[in-house]
Amino acid sequence: MGLFDFARNIGKKIFGKEEEAPAALTQHINEDNPGVEGLQVEVKDGVATLTGQAQSAEALEKAVLMAGNAMGIESVKADGMTIADGSQVGGDDEFYVIVKGDTLWEIAEKAYGNGSKYTRIVEVNREVIKDADKIFPGQKIRIPKSI
Repeated sequence: MGLFDFARNIGKKIFGKEEEAPAALTQHINEDNPGVEGLQVEVKDGVATLTGQAQSAEALEKAVLMAGNAMGIESVKADGMTIADGSQVGGDDEFYVIVKGDTLWEIAEKAYGNGSKYTRIVEVNREVIKDADKIFPGQKIRIPKSI
């Protein structure tokens, strides 16, 4: 599943010191559990390593985004994750990094040709986007290809 890169110096502040990161990230992911069981998180030098079993590739991608969009995390390794339903990561989605000036409406216009479809982007990223009006540059989200 490889390594997923993120912007280390931005994101939601979930932990202070790196030694607090594993417990804080585990709790953060479990609060809005996207479908991951037996989650374990290790963090070293800004790299979060996730292990456990995801119900689907979508659940795994959400867990990766939840961990990676935390301030202090530069990349996420998910090689230790298994996917119960046999689906593949990145199957029907692409990842998008928000840039300064982006709005979800404009992102939906680019992706689907219709800005009002931004609600679909919010829906599939509900664990990462808590408020459609509060996205930030460097935040990584999923853009489903089919709506």
